[in-house]
Amino acid sequence: MELKSYLRVLRQNVALLIAAALVGALGGLGAGLLTPRAYTAQTQLFVSIPNTGNATDLQQGSAFTQERMQTYVDMANSRSVLRPVIAELDLDVTPDVLAKRVRASSDPQTVLISIEATDRSPAQSARIAEAVATSLVEVVTDLENPTGTGAAPVVISVAEAAEPPAHSSSMSLWVAVVLGVVAGLVFGVGAALLRSALDTRLRGREALRRITRAPVLTTVPADPTTARTPLVTDLPAHSIRGEAFRRLRTNLKYAQVGDSTSSVLVTSSVEGEGKTTSSINLAIVMAKAGKRVALVDADLRRPRVASMLGLENAAGITTALVGAAEVGDLLQAWGDDELYVLTAGEIPPNPTELLESQQMARIIAQLTAEFDLVVIDGPPLLPVADGLVLAQQVGRVILVAAVGQVRVAEVQEALGALALVDADRVGIVLNKVSAANGEIGAYGHAYARYAPDVEHGAAVRDDFGQELTVGREPDREASGRPGAGGREAGGGLGGGPRAEGLRPDGLRPASQFPGQAWAGEQGADDLDAGDLTAHGARGRVSGRLGAHAEEDEYESARLVRRGWQ
Repeated sequence: MELKSYLRVLRQNVALLIAAALVGALGGLGAGLLTPRAYTAQTQLFVSIPNTGNATDLQQGSAFTQERMQTYVDMANSRSVLRPVIAELDLDVTPDVLAKRVRASSDPQTVLISIEATDRSPAQSARIAEAVATSLVEVVTDLENPTGTGAAPVVISVAEAAEPPAHSSSMSLWVAVVLGVVAGLVFGVGAALLRSALDTRLRGREALRRITRAPVLTTVPADPTTARTPLVTDLPAHSIRGEAFRRLRTNLKYAQVGDSTSSVLVTSSVEGEGKTTSSINLAIVMAKAGKRVALVDADLRRPRVASMLGLENAAGITTALVGAAEVGDLLQAWGDDELYVLTAGEIPPNPTELLESQQMARIIAQLTAEFDLVVIDGPPLLPVADGLVLAQQVGRVILVAAVGQVRVAEVQEALGALALVDADRVGIVLNKVSAANGEIGAYGHAYARYAPDVEHGAAVRDDFGQELTVGREPDREASGRPGAGGREAGGGLGGGPRAEGLRPDGLRPASQFPGQAWAGEQGADDLDAGDLTAHGARGRVSGRLGAHAEEDEYESARLVRRGWQ
């Protein structure tokens, strides 16, 4: 792992590190508060030999003293030294317990022995140190001169008496907290690295580089408001999520150079990675760039395009696949741009066979011939075979990979499956990328600096020149936007007239098509496949115009859609 990889792992586990540091700080604070205060007093002994005045004797005596120093140090904790101390100070401890509170040491370069005694009382610690020093002198003297006659070869005297310490020798509270924080951080870093090593989920571009050379077309940031505002038309003009899809539009334009057709399949490895939202937003941004776009919901198991766009789903691609209607009759216009949607229709019992049929290939070829771009929302690749069937019929596959959700092995398996069916023109969209990941942080902040500095409620203009108000939804009934009126009529799929007689939301009143109505809020359930006939490329279906439509031509035939909100 490179240094930046370690830094990314730590950045992704900031919450864990903070939690570990807090736990460590609390542990250190608790240890500092619960540990009793202790005081350490020290006394020093000087070891010498009787002075004979002879230089040779002095040199030999010095060597003799150095040899005995470590022995005297070890004797300070002996029972023979500590028992008199316990008896003198009337201590309620055993020699072994007292030995843990007494420490003796010496410097090989000197003839000094330091004796330290620790106790909860400063005065008591000084008394214990003095008593141990006195007892050690007596024991050594008895051992060096057992007969008591003549001069002892070694003389031990007190060089510095013990005094009650003024400050505690225990660890201070702030030091305990700091050590706890350090210990917590060390544990947190270890846990983060272990978690990263055991984590099999996709975490960013680096994991993709290890398994594929497919380009990453864009990174879509994780946004908690996605469920409420999934479409780019719901977002502010300078949102980072909206810019991610515009970046996808630009990158796809260059990636498609050399593709056999202008059809694109948007899929994912497993469900729930955001493929439908990505396909819809790709179609929207492409249409806003002036392209004629067809969006096809080919997920015949769990179709969601119609519900997300507020379109009728009584008839759709399955209706065309069984030959009950022409594709041109089933396309539904959405928004104010050249975006037409072919919904899934009724869920068939044999979706794989229908998608693999010659009729499906003809539908894709027909749409590709009439539109600048055909975006197909397909099912995920691993659960079912439908996506692989579609991948063989399009010019490019866009694989949506949700960071932190899909596993690396699943993405690798999906890419391998595409390679087996010769679908090698693959681009990847990294979805749900968190700010802690570092994949979009710098770009997002850089782009935010380009956003106009306007206050809430101030008037700005969008890409089409319409005046908007910051913090307020765009006016869906504005007639000055491209597509709301004045667009020239065109032929082919999706080329019906839109310039005359349109309602403010862009739909033609039902009275202009006698005996017919939009498949909308009312009367849609009365339609069946046998009633479907062609009436232009507005997604109109033949039906029975009820009395309500004659009384109110708008309400009875209104097509529920979202458009600009």
